[in-house]
Amino acid sequence: MAATPSPDLTLYDPFARMQLLAPACFLCGAPVDPARDNVPVFAPWLTERYGLADREIRLLDQSTSTFRELTIPCCPRCHQQHVNALESRVEAATAADPAGLRQLDEQTLFLWLGKMFYGIFVGELAREQEPLIKPRYPLAENRTLFSRFRSFFQVLQALRVPMQYDDFVPGSMFILDVELGPDEPDFAYEDDLATMVFSIRLGRVAVIGCLLDNDMLRHVMERVYHDAQARPLHPVQLAEFKARVYYGAYLLSAIPEYFPRPVKPGDDVLVMDTFLDDVTGSVFNPWDNMAYAQTLEELWLPWKIELRTILQNPREPLSYLYDADGQPRTLTAFPA
Repeated sequence: MAATPSPDLTLYDPFARMQLLAPACFLCGAPVDPARDNVPVFAPWLTERYGLADREIRLLDQSTSTFRELTIPCCPRCHQQHVNALESRVEAATAADPAGLRQLDEQTLFLWLGKMFYGIFVGELAREQEPLIKPRYPLAENRTLFSRFRSFFQVLQALRVPMQYDDFVPGSMFILDVELGPDEPDFAYEDDLATMVFSIRLGRVAVIGCLLDNDMLRHVMERVYHDAQARPLHPVQLAEFKARVYYGAYLLSAIPEYFPRPVKPGDDVLVMDTFLDDVTGSVFNPWDNMAYAQTLEELWLPWKIELRTILQNPREPLSYLYDADGQPRTLTAFPA
């Protein structure tokens, strides 16, 4: 009987020579024909189930694309063995009910959100080469952002390289139930490249991930998350929860760094260690109600809730997650 070949435990770093837009597989760096060798950022099962293929997406340069058009270079091997395998697990888990997302392990959820998030990032970089409107703050010139993505990409390679994280989880994953109104679509997603937060909603189940915080945000939001899980949220409450995640991620002052342990003969998994760079005190900068309220106002745009209403009491910004006594609030309809 032939011996089982040892897995490839070598990490690929497209950031070392800035090869993010090269005709190379995004996972392993193998040369590819981008016209033929690519994978959709949003998997075919997802776009077919929710009728997304031709739905438009607005990018940072104000140009539009469609879900179908968003792709990322990928060699046939990584496509079949790794990306398809990941998507098949998520598709199978959610086939009968989106609540099946709760049955997936944290690493699978992290890799699923991370693959879409990274694909959007590379797509935005490509658009900056010939933008419709030049962005005010080009991604390609943001060194801090690239440092974050380089760290993130190391642990994202668990999609290809058998990997264990030693005593840490790369990101904070939140799963919440939502009580949808008759006009709410079955699918929604949002991303913020600066804070590395990605959220997606399949039917009545929403997943929000801060993809580079070593699970610190979920730790500090433990009480809010526990309270939010106790009942289905009204969409305005979900938006408030997202605002807390987005703003909390913005306050994160340290960038996690990851280091693979030396590989020994016979190893079949790569073990990653971590520490936080630039930690001089708290890993979060001080909370500012005005800045948080501005984040909240942006996410509450569908309900036309203005900043002056949110900050009617400057010390206690408006909340629909909690009542005036600080108790979890059940909301079945948005108040007139």
